[in-house]
Amino acid sequence: MAAVIAVAGLVQPATGSPAAHTPATAAQGPEATAPDPAAVTYPLDCKGAPQAVTASAQGDLDGDDRPETVAAVRCQAGSGTPPHAVYVLTRGPAGPRVVATLLDTPQRQTADGLTVSDRTVTATLLGYSGPEVPRCCPDKKQLAKWRWSDGKFRQELTDSAARSV
Repeated sequence: MAAVIAVAGLVQPATGSPAAHTPATAAQGPEATAPDPAAVTYPLDCKGAPQAVTASAQGDLDGDDRPETVAAVRCQAGSGTPPHAVYVLTRGPAGPRVVATLLDTPQRQTADGLTVSDRTVTATLLGYSGPEVPRCCPDKKQLAKWRWSDGKFRQELTDSAARSV
């Protein structure tokens, strides 16, 4: 309980009028802090089970000198490997919010090795070659990258075909 109260004290919306946006003021103001992935309600239907952020990475994805957060989120299941959703978070006036979905759970993949570098999100996606493959043991692996371009994220699968693991 004390940890929740301490975190809540740190995650307060900024007040006052916004300063002129320059790289120098962005580096000093509260907007220079990447959004906290634990402070967001994700659009992930877990049918009553809790959600879990399994990985996150921060960086400026759109070139505005303010860092975004990318979070891999899944439902807490009792067994198997539940699929991930990967979301991009930004700071809003009322706190962090989801602004894009890079990977959705119907794709039945797990995101591993999530990073942000050079305005690009990179993850290794683990999946299944068919319904007969046990959900504990993904047998497909591919590297995926997402980059902000022309007002949206575009995905690039860097492997010509998914590799078996």
